[in-house]
Amino acid sequence: MTLLALNKPFGTICQFSAHETRASLADWVKMPGIYPAGRLDSDSEGLLLLTDDGALQARIAEPRHKLVKRYWAQVEGAPTDDVLKALARGVDLGDYVTRPCRAEFVEPGEALWARTPPIRYRAAIPTTWIELSITEGKNRQVRRMTAAVGFPTLRLVRVGVGALDIFSLGLPPGECIELPSRAPWEGFASS
Repeated sequence: MTLLALNKPFGTICQFSAHETRASLADWVKMPGIYPAGRLDSDSEGLLLLTDDGALQARIAEPRHKLVKRYWAQVEGAPTDDVLKALARGVDLGDYVTRPCRAEFVEPGEALWARTPPIRYRAAIPTTWIELSITEGKNRQVRRMTAAVGFPTLRLVRVGVGALDIFSLGLPPGECIELPSRAPWEGFASS
């Protein structure tokens, strides 16, 4: 079994086949027979796990296993504590209501790399960073959640999957490492 961790850069699509205008996973991962365990939209960045083990891939990606994925979202505006409580309770997105999650303010400081290209800057509109820890990971879920409570996401970074944290792994954007077979994340296979 092979398990890789990639810091997926902004603008990279989550497929290995070549794309005419965008980078793909093949630009960053050179190991054959590896597939992403879950997805990140091209306009999202951060921790993406890849494996050659189908059962492990399912354990990581499928919502029924309730593996926590942590995201830092830079949102437009200044949400209040009540907004975070609304996110934590679950948000009605029209087609479904999200599961309860953990939502809190976060200050990325120097831990977070600069994005290329940077987000748009608007002097009259502040931005705020929040951390959402979710177990579902449906299509564009975090972006839809923040928009539904009135604070659109400008930048979205997955910073953790289960016990793995992108900062403790020390992965700059575009970097991919193989994870040892005996480590806290082997619990993915038994959860």
